[in-house]
This record gives sequence, structure tokens and C-alpha cells, in this order.
Amino acid sequence: MFERFTKDARAVVTGAVEYAERAGAQTVDAEHMLLALLDREESRASFVLAALGGGEWLESVRSALGEARRRGGLSQAEADALAGLGIDVGEIVARVEEVHGVGAMSGDRKDKGWWSGRRSFSREAKDVLERSLRIAVARRDRHIGDEHILMALTTRPGVPSEVLADHGVTHEAVNRVLGGGGEGEAKAG
Repeated sequence: MFERFTKDARAVVTGAVEYAERAGAQTVDAEHMLLALLDREESRASFVLAALGGGEWLESVRSALGEARRRGGLSQAEADALAGLGIDVGEIVARVEEVHGVGAMSGDRKDKGWWSGRRSFSREAKDVLERSLRIAVARRDRHIGDEHILMALTTRPGVPSEVLADHGVTHEAVNRVLGGGGEGEAKAG
């Protein structure tokens, strides 16, 4: 599958690995892929993000991803649902961090030297890559670009799609900017 990736899509994948390494994460997650995607310049995905107002909110997206990581990967919707049950996730995070330090629930390791091999991709990250392939095929594109990764991130439930949607980046909006093509097939998966 990687032989079909464009230079920009490959840069997103390697950038995601770098984000995981800097964080000391055991696996490359979908959030790392989104962070790497936000770093791209002069690519199809960066064009789409700019068209959707990305210059104004990129830091807000990074901050929202960091907050979700602090909550142990819970999305804001999940935190709100727990609040409806009387569980204050913010208070739990504060208490854990009081005892164990800031970022204790993020799952990131602080001792950067603990890992010497290649990081594996989480199930969620693999799913994003698989979806990007399906989206490219549905759009009848010959290669998988970073725009397909962006579209894949918008189609699967979780923190990245929630954060993107909060900033107006939905599958429909991305598809509209890119000019349509295979929308129904791309979402089914």
C-alpha cells in the first residue's frame, strides 16, 4: 500500500512517527497523524485546511489534541457524557496529576530512552491508513495523498475527527473543497 503514497502522504506517516517518538508514546496513534498533517505546507491537505480557515485555528486544534491526551485520550463528547453521570473528568485528571505529575494520564513515557525499536501503529492509526486507501479508490485517484489521510481522519469516530469537526473540518467540507468524487463509498467503511 505504501508504494501508492505520495511524497506528502509519506511525510505525514514519518511525521507521525516522529511525534510519537518525541512524546515517548509506545505506538503511533491517529492523533500523531493529525499533528503531522497540520505541519504540512504546500500540499493538498494544507490547501484544504487553509480553505476551511486553518490558518486561524491550527494552534487551537493542537491544543485540543493535547487536552484530550491529558484526559487519557477521552474525547470532549466522552467527557461531557461522563459529566452527565456526575463524573468530573477535569477533577479526576487534576487529582491524578497532583499525585503523579502533569500528563500522568496521557500514557506518554517521560524517560525517552526506554524504547530502542520501531514504533508500531495503533489499531486506530492503521484504520486511518486503510480508510485513506479506500477513499482514494472510491475517488478513482491513482495515488494516496495527504488529502486522503485528512478525509480518513474525518470519517472515523474519536478525538481527531471530533477536534476537526469542532473547527469546521468534516468529511463533507473536505470533499466539497476537493471537488467531490466517491463521497458515498468513501464514508462507508
